[in-house]
Amino acid sequence: MTQPGVRYRPKKIRWVAGPLAAGVALLFTVLSFGLTGSAGFQNSKASFQRGDQFAMIGLGVLLGLGILLFCRPRVTADAEGVHVRNVIGGYDLPWGVVRAVRFDRNSAWAHLELHDDEQVPIHALQAVDKDYAVDGVRTLRSLHSAAQDV
Repeated sequence: MTQPGVRYRPKKIRWVAGPLAAGVALLFTVLSFGLTGSAGFQNSKASFQRGDQFAMIGLGVLLGLGILLFCRPRVTADAEGVHVRNVIGGYDLPWGVVRAVRFDRNSAWAHLELHDDEQVPIHALQAVDKDYAVDGVRTLRSLHSAAQDV
């Protein structure tokens, strides 16, 4: 009997990252309107041009996009294996190389423990998501044990 595939994404970080990214972009846009005219800095004068304002807005957009990277983590798994996508990078692993799915008490997120003593973090299953993360770990463990029984 094959179990259907599952997908988990972090929940609370998505509620925080979206508004925070928009707020940073808005803040930098508002601050850019303050960059007009000239300002004196220790016996020298700096002149702000229209390009400086656009650069400030662009910087805010880039910072906002950087914050949105924290919405990227995802873990998908089925009877064949597990695919982990973290903030930066990802892993596509068959269940045969996974020794255990771990979620230690003081850990911020779950881990896959591999047979070669390496650990792969699963940023999609975060401790702040509480029961959702525990359910995800239990599901991954059941898929892992089903793959080991074959």
